Amino acid sequence: MNVRQKPGAAARVNDDIASETRLDLYRRQVEIRDFEKRAYDLFLQNLVKGTSHLSLGQEAIAAGFAVAMKEGDKSFCTYRGHAHTLARGVDMEAVLGELMQRDNGLMRGKGGSMHLTSVDHGVMGSYAIIGAHLPIACGAAWRAQYLGDDDVSVCFFGDGTTNIGAFHEALNFAAVWKLPVVFCCENNLYMEYTPIGEVTAVENPAADRASAYGLESIIVDGNDADAVYRAAEAAFAKARAGEGPSLIECKTYRHSGHSRADPGKYRPEGELEKWLERDPVKVYRARLSEFGFSEKEIAAIERESKAKVDAATEACKGAPPPPDEILATDVYADGGWAWRN
Repeated sequence: MNVRQKPGAAARVNDDIASETRLDLYRRQVEIRDFEKRAYDLFLQNLVKGTSHLSLGQEAIAAGFAVAMKEGDKSFCTYRGHAHTLARGVDMEAVLGELMQRDNGLMRGKGGSMHLTSVDHGVMGSYAIIGAHLPIACGAAWRAQYLGDDDVSVCFFGDGTTNIGAFHEALNFAAVWKLPVVFCCENNLYMEYTPIGEVTAVENPAADRASAYGLESIIVDGNDADAVYRAAEAAFAKARAGEGPSLIECKTYRHSGHSRADPGKYRPEGELEKWLERDPVKVYRARLSEFGFSEKEIAAIERESKAKVDAATEACKGAPPPPDEILATDVYADGGWAWRN
């Protein structure tokens, strides 16, 4: 493992992560940040229709998990799924095209912001129904267990999902059958507009309930990609060894409102500013410098990311909308409307 240090630096707690892995973690965070900012700009230009749910401030979770995952592992996302889709390697143009309802989109513009899916990359859907995907992730994990496959299913959800029945049903089912599934709660402190603490009987909505299903209580700094990466690696190793599921609660914060229709004015004064001091992208940039990466290397990643976003933007602006003839395809099992008749 190649780990850089500044000359004469003593061994530190973060020295267990390879230099190539660190660059990958930073690259994915930067690309997600730049992409989400561009999605917001395009929304203001009326080029992204409807609404969108951004992951600004939550990039470290998507990056940490994605870098720890192997090819073939399955991701199940919420409607806030841009970050996880990009982190698994889906092309920016395909994701942005989907947001812009263009024919070059991931689903040819028919799914939009909240339904990103790419089976080829292990992205098994973004689900707009709160908690709906937890049992589905269990089903995918049960399939792997039954067939003797090595893949692990990872289910991402927000703090509000912990008060949904499907959360408890899925955890119980996964624990009883020792399924190879990892549940990741992205606790950004708010449901839609309501602070999670006002409607939940425990302080940590996911971790404090883990013991009810015989699981370890795991709380991770969701703004530290290294911490997320380590927790994900441990959970994947446990799952692949046949030792069952894990529940990881990542503490984080969204920089914007719930969606583009939400200005987030319900947040206490000074709360956002406090969290911005722990911006995951800035935190990781500083860590790269601490571990001996040059400004030239870091700036190259940032420059390449912006170029990717610009290229994707221009390609999507020039792409046509989906043709009328695909309107009724991919709706039912045989791909057409006639199936139901």
